Amino acid sequence: MIRLPLAALAALAVLAVAAPLAMAQDANLARNLAATCANCHGTNGAARGDMKVLAGVKAETLVALMNDYRTGSQPATIMHQISKGYTDEQIRLIAGYFAAQQPRK
Repeated sequence: MIRLPLAALAALAVLAVAAPLAMAQDANLARNLAATCANCHGTNGAARGDMKVLAGVKAETLVALMNDYRTGSQPATIMHQISKGYTDEQIRLIAGYFAAQQPRK
């Protein structure tokens, strides 16, 4: 029988408890990141009025648009600044979230 030091057992116990918590947070990461867009683009990207609707737009289209804002090739009042605050992975998560939403009818 292999004997593990008490510190190693304690570390394994912490990992066993922490791993599911981290995974639960990651499961909501895309939604949480996308929630920051609600002020302008509406809840779940279902904008009203003149604002761009994000719900149901292909993820590839949204990623390309965000990259255009980042580079300045797409004119904007604020999106060029906002887009620079996200990593490429975060932008992919946000775009995937909005692509999965149903547009308002």
